[in-house]
Amino acid sequence: MSTPLLVQALAALSAPALAGATALGLRARRDRAGAAAGAQRLRERITELEDRCAELERTASCDPLTGVWNYRHLQLTLDREIERARRAEHADQADGPRPLAVLMLEISGFDTVIAEHGRGRANAILRDLAQRLAMEIRRADTLGRYSGEEFLVVLPDTGAEGAAQVAARLVWSVRRHLLLDWSSGTRESRPAHGNGLTAAAGVAVLPEDGAHAAVLLRAADAALAEARAAGGDCWRISSRRGDRTSTGVRETVTSGTEYGPTAERDRSEKPGSLSACAGGDPLAQPVPSHTPATVAVPRDVLS
Repeated sequence: MSTPLLVQALAALSAPALAGATALGLRARRDRAGAAAGAQRLRERITELEDRCAELERTASCDPLTGVWNYRHLQLTLDREIERARRAEHADQADGPRPLAVLMLEISGFDTVIAEHGRGRANAILRDLAQRLAMEIRRADTLGRYSGEEFLVVLPDTGAEGAAQVAARLVWSVRRHLLLDWSSGTRESRPAHGNGLTAAAGVAVLPEDGAHAAVLLRAADAALAEARAAGGDCWRISSRRGDRTSTGVRETVTSGTEYGPTAERDRSEKPGSLSACAGGDPLAQPVPSHTPATVAVPRDVLS
């Protein structure tokens, strides 16, 4: 067979093969594009599910009325902080075991607000006040709604002296907080002796007042009962501490203009909202040294 005829024959035979290879190449390209698009959709779906999961976790830990942490989150936080303190105690640290304080805060006066303005406005005032209290503690601390108008504050690395300063500041803040006023006219002046709301606080400290969550809460509750029996607008440290029981509110301490230990100054210089809606879990980061705590007593006025 002559060369031209051979070339023609080879060309005729290779044309189908070339066409098939081209088709396979196009199909492979479409498959790669489809796989890339599918992977992108999968990544977007995973991101969406992660966002929904984070939102569910936040909602499960956030009190819907006040926007601060709820009872469930408080219990988990207290258990974990107690476990941290125990681990530090067994680590033979030169500083000794890590202190931990809890502070129960009960706000009184909402019965009058409800009677005069209704439950809706009273709830708004409670939320505003809860956010104000959250700004009076460190980011490492945890403030949450215990029940009704009662709040609990968990104060890692905080001893009795620091917790007493925090209690004084929170009691003062409740009494002097400027309540919401939605009137269209001139805003009413604040009463000379406060806003009609008062707070009583009870403090308990680990390990002096107990080494378990239930024991600490009982001690703080008993101290709160003592403050309530004294007429409120004051705070008490657990009576187990004997002569360390304290009363009253010093405005120099509450306003943050006078602090004793350096740890207390460190605490006051790091304010922040501990609302579940406002940030991450404070237990996720190392806790600097300090000394505050707060817990509340049950009385469901604004449930």
